Amino acid sequence: MPDARRTDAVLLLVALVWGSSYLSAQTATAVLPVLVVLFARYALSAVACLGLVAADRKSGPWTRDEIRLGLPLGVTQAAVLVVETYGVAHTSAANAGLIISLTIVITPLLDRTGRGGGLPPAFYAAAGVCLLAVGLLMSGNGFHPPRLGDLLMLAAAVIRAGHVALVGRLAVGRAVRPLRLTTVQTLVGTGLFLVPAAGDLPSLVHVGAAGWAQLVYLALFCSVFAFLAQTWAVQRTSASRASLLLGTEPVWAAAVGIALAGDHFTPLTGLGAALLVAGTYWGQATERAHRAHPTKAARSAPSGARGTARPAPTDPHVMTAPAPPALAEDPACPSTTTTTTTTPTSV
Repeated sequence: MPDARRTDAVLLLVALVWGSSYLSAQTATAVLPVLVVLFARYALSAVACLGLVAADRKSGPWTRDEIRLGLPLGVTQAAVLVVETYGVAHTSAANAGLIISLTIVITPLLDRTGRGGGLPPAFYAAAGVCLLAVGLLMSGNGFHPPRLGDLLMLAAAVIRAGHVALVGRLAVGRAVRPLRLTTVQTLVGTGLFLVPAAGDLPSLVHVGAAGWAQLVYLALFCSVFAFLAQTWAVQRTSASRASLLLGTEPVWAAAVGIALAGDHFTPLTGLGAALLVAGTYWGQATERAHRAHPTKAARSAPSGARGTARPAPTDPHVMTAPAPPALAEDPACPSTTTTTTTTPTSV
């Protein structure tokens, strides 16, 4: 298989794994309390990440930036997961994956770092299409008050967008290794969920093989494997192509929900799903084009609004935070102040 096709296949596999994570989380929370699921997922991920760090003896010691960034980002990431996991427990896996994709159009609204001028009108039109789509998805078999799970997934999309924007803001000009940063975040999450979940931890003893399989899949495949595979693939392709392929996650989430969970799409929710995918891609493409022409944007920006443009974290999984003047394509272990940080959606 040619290298380009192999890279595309890996990115599609990552999108598929992430898309399937919603059904896995839903299945796990059906037999375990949400907080226990989160603690187990973080703890298993932390053990795996620590093992990988220990095996990489040539990468050198931890840096202060990796720890300083990992602590606050671990807190915001935990906030994303707790709202997201409670949300997926109260809605369909397909709806969860589709609604969370709103992160793509919410993030540019929160991330103002290095942007010259405001976003073009087309972006807001795309965001409007996405909001209409969410309304259709929430309607189910007919218009009615939004369901709790859908509202929680909408809140999770907003919190995740804030997390992505925070990563971009904090990581500018700092050399951080993605695996080390993720390891700190998993340790922070493990600590945060340990006390709240402590009372229900004995329930893990009574979980059968199927329950443990879901927890292991969430931790090792949806978190650690997907993160490392994404990092490997992004180094071998363009940011635009990577975000396009990873942006198929909501499509996979819907497909997995329909095929394995028996989710049913009415014509109304099917229209909402199609509009949401179209709207997020439209918004992503518009925002990326806006970033690619900073000179034009700077001419239309008010005094004091000009800045050095940098690629936006248009995909919730791929976040770039370079320091001027150069942009590096996701170095595995950056040795300069330019860094591309790749973090997973989940842990």
